[in-house]
Amino acid sequence: MCQHHMISFVDPLVTNYTVVDFRNKATALIEDIFARDKIPIVVGGTNYYIESLLWKVLISAKPQGMGTAKVIDRKVELEKEDGHALHKRLSQVDPEMAAKLHPHDKRKVARSLQVFEETGISHSEFLHRQHAEEGGGPLGGPLKFPNPCILWLHAEQTVLDKRLDKRVDNMLAAGLLDELRDFHRRYNEKKVAENSQDYQHGIFQSIGFKEFHEYLITEGKCTPETSNQLLKKGIEALKQVTKRYARKQNRWVKNRFLSRPGPGVPPVYGLEVSDTSKWEESVLEPALEIVQSFIQGQKPAAAPVKMPSNETENKRSYHMCDLCDRIIIGDREWAAHVKSKSHLHQLKKRRLDSDAITTIESQSISPDRDEELEEKGSLGQNDEELKSSI
Repeated sequence: MCQHHMISFVDPLVTNYTVVDFRNKATALIEDIFARDKIPIVVGGTNYYIESLLWKVLISAKPQGMGTAKVIDRKVELEKEDGHALHKRLSQVDPEMAAKLHPHDKRKVARSLQVFEETGISHSEFLHRQHAEEGGGPLGGPLKFPNPCILWLHAEQTVLDKRLDKRVDNMLAAGLLDELRDFHRRYNEKKVAENSQDYQHGIFQSIGFKEFHEYLITEGKCTPETSNQLLKKGIEALKQVTKRYARKQNRWVKNRFLSRPGPGVPPVYGLEVSDTSKWEESVLEPALEIVQSFIQGQKPAAAPVKMPSNETENKRSYHMCDLCDRIIIGDREWAAHVKSKSHLHQLKKRRLDSDAITTIESQSISPDRDEELEEKGSLGQNDEELKSSI
């Protein structure tokens, strides 16, 4: 059996554990595994965290000697401020990064401000320096470890959705509700009573807890029928958000790994897992062959997944829609916005308003002009009557 690491090692009440903390601990473990002539296997999960282990992409903003809690608290404090005010401040100290971030994306805006406040260097300048390093590329600085490969297990969407629904059902059958009740009683009940619960930081933001908030805080305080309805609502929400997250993970792999060609992007080998009855020949054997080839420094027989990339598309371009009073980030998002119902509705509304103004202006004619038109109308009418009589 392989030894597993970093499972159930952070206290649930710790809210300031970040991807930087994860990277530091995981990197030390990976280096230790390599030192023992073993092969580390990173399984996930949150792709953003996996990227922190692949590339030099994160910035340790805190100066030497400063405690972690203080640094993290500064970011949390910034997040409490108005998003537009934060974005305006960022545009003054780092206009390049501000142009890539939406004012509503408080976390990223606050992070960029934190980097500047604690280092005196703009976030965008840090990233430029990373990309310019030898081996750097579109996803960040150079690779942290040589010769990595990525195994991407993927399935047909309908098959995956059914599996995820069944997974939730299995979790419930295995005692999920009892675990949630115990967790709520130990860590969240007091916060709810004080109206200080926070589902945006730490373990409380993870999938599987906040979806049952209403059920947990009302259990035993409402009718069985209402409680059952809230339970069903929580289960359905858990299934929906799980499937949504799975789609997000697949998009991340496609957008970050497959659509970014370059020497710093590891090869991604796809393994089709729709039919589990073919696990041996479709998944296990090809995976072992790929890994063995990498260990021996040879090219695997299987070809990595390739996707056509649109290098002209800017995922961080800034667009301002004056019509809808909205900021849109990204070429694809902008193209979708101009075709959206809300934008087309505003466009139609403006055209109607413009036509109404034109009509009002055409009706605002001088009295002398009105008399002239009436005279011409009368003459025209007399001519018609004369023609009729002839």
